[in-house]
Amino acid sequence: MDHRAVNPPGTPQDLEASGSVLSALEQLRSLMVEGEHLEAWAVQRRIFSLAHRRILVGATSGRLIVLHRRLISGFAPSDLRWQDLRDARLDVGILGADLMVTGARAGDLAGEAEQGTWTMIVTGLRKEQATTVYRMCQTQEQNWREKRRVRDLEELRAKSGGVTIGAPSGIAEGLKTDSQNGSPAARLQRAREMLAQGLITDSEFESIKARIVSGL
Repeated sequence: MDHRAVNPPGTPQDLEASGSVLSALEQLRSLMVEGEHLEAWAVQRRIFSLAHRRILVGATSGRLIVLHRRLISGFAPSDLRWQDLRDARLDVGILGADLMVTGARAGDLAGEAEQGTWTMIVTGLRKEQATTVYRMCQTQEQNWREKRRVRDLEELRAKSGGVTIGAPSGIAEGLKTDSQNGSPAARLQRAREMLAQGLITDSEFESIKARIVSGL
């Protein structure tokens, strides 16, 4: 099997001749579902795994997988779906890098409330590899934050009957002026609340306000 596609660029030396990392990658790939592919990975340095086998972290197209390998045989994976990611941090030191990710306990339905958060920490990762995984986490975190923002706007539109999502980027273009959607003052107050909650930007609020005023 060709493993070049899953190696962070510029770090071929991290594969090591022993083949232990290749074996761990095979175990990680065995956990992937159909259509899922490995984007980046990072392995723990030996100096940080004197009492256990090295931990492998894999960033796939759908989640972050942390693979804990047992001393004799077998492994125990932990994973975090990208939609549940709330924060990712990287602490790079002299000998290695520590990756900390925080996820929300949430269901699959948009309306389900979060049930707290939980954190995974992996210490002593190879710095170049950990940086690549961290960038992947940051990209996914930003993408899903925007998706949740658009979803929240859609839910508010459904509740108030006033907000429309007209642009592909999810920017709220304005409020309807039909009488059934409430008075202009009520719709403007709702827009102010959305601005205060961080659900829309200042420019989006000004656009909404302009459309309300133009309909008077």
